[in-house]
Amino acid sequence: MEAYKAFFEGKRITLMGLGLLGRGVGDARFLAECGADLIVTDLKPSVELGSSVSQLEAFPNITYHLGGHRFEDFQNRDLIIKAAGVPLNSPFIAEARKNNIPVRMSADLFAELSGISTVGVTGTRGKSTVAHLIAHILKTAGRKMLLGGNVRGVSTLALLPQVTQDAIAVLELDSWQLQGFGEAHTSPHVAVFTTFMPDHLNYYHDDLAAYFADKANIFVNQKADDFLIVGEQAAPFIKKYGYQPAIKAHLTVARGSDLPLTWVLKIPGEHNRYNAGIALAVAQMLGIEEEHSKHGIESFEGVPGRLQLIKEIRGVKVYNDTTATVPEATIAALRALRSDSGQNQNIILILGGADKRLDMRELLQEIPKYCKKVLLLAGTGTDRIKNDLRDSMIYHTVVDAVKDAFKLAQPGDILLFSPAFASFGMFKNEYDRGEQFNALVANEQ
Repeated sequence: MEAYKAFFEGKRITLMGLGLLGRGVGDARFLAECGADLIVTDLKPSVELGSSVSQLEAFPNITYHLGGHRFEDFQNRDLIIKAAGVPLNSPFIAEARKNNIPVRMSADLFAELSGISTVGVTGTRGKSTVAHLIAHILKTAGRKMLLGGNVRGVSTLALLPQVTQDAIAVLELDSWQLQGFGEAHTSPHVAVFTTFMPDHLNYYHDDLAAYFADKANIFVNQKADDFLIVGEQAAPFIKKYGYQPAIKAHLTVARGSDLPLTWVLKIPGEHNRYNAGIALAVAQMLGIEEEHSKHGIESFEGVPGRLQLIKEIRGVKVYNDTTATVPEATIAALRALRSDSGQNQNIILILGGADKRLDMRELLQEIPKYCKKVLLLAGTGTDRIKNDLRDSMIYHTVVDAVKDAFKLAQPGDILLFSPAFASFGMFKNEYDRGEQFNALVANEQ
């Protein structure tokens, strides 16, 4: 029997958080297939989680307690696996600890059980692109890699059957998943830190140091034979928050300027050359030959929902940038498309959503430089900036916003969906937001 299966078989496990993005479903299916006695609990009621639960109907060893958590599900259990976003100060996590029950997360548990070399990638912006780009370079070079972590629809635990000793795991890790690494007192063999800027201030109660502390788990437990690649923008924060003296790993600061000017990327913008420079530094550390890195970087077509060119309609290029949930991401998108098109004020921007208490001043200053029109999606964040964009209409459905955007667009214009805010309220999540946008664009002739 495989070691990972023996680890889970017969264990009484509570999976805290099923969700709708596929990762929780994949974890539950994998644990059930391994023979665990599984309780799945989620704050969402069964009516909201129906699409996830329906995928697990074949497993009689799963019990569901939905619509809220129960303290008894955190007693007399062998293991709690919590989903990203579940706060560590949850009273249910406290109950598990009171009962000496280990609390783990999917990504750090995978890293421990797989025993293979792991490249962990974090950062406020760029972590998805850099993680996928590293994976693409490895694949181009003929190296076996497994891509997981904060990847939609991918259960990191369910990658365990694919592990071979020559494989490299590339894990995109958000600040919550890195709480799991901190709790386990471990860090990836190769840690990559792309950028750091204000985000999730509602979750971290406006405490940037607390946010950075979670991110720092990617390197704080590294050893002398590990590697830390930090993007130029993020490097000063390691010193600012007092972590630099404690770094034991081999440290490299990566820059966009490290990428040869002759390399031509399919993904637009200086921020993506910066991302590619970081990925190149990782590839060099992993011993990838430059010709493979060049081919991998130049052939990379990007990640869905990240400044993704959907199609061109009647001379209007349409971009889906739904994962832009902070103002800096939307600024980067505006600058990238201006650079790509060589024109000013030819962008019709769909913006707005739920508030994360981020500073919008720079974005509001940049918008007039690039945009001929801004259409606002209703939300708590939109309410905060609407008076600064008085000529903008507020829409309560993305259907109406997209319809009016196409009415306003002329050949040579760009339609950019880059919200700069969280998706909660009007959408299930940022992916649902992007999919609704894509579906509406697909119906345009």
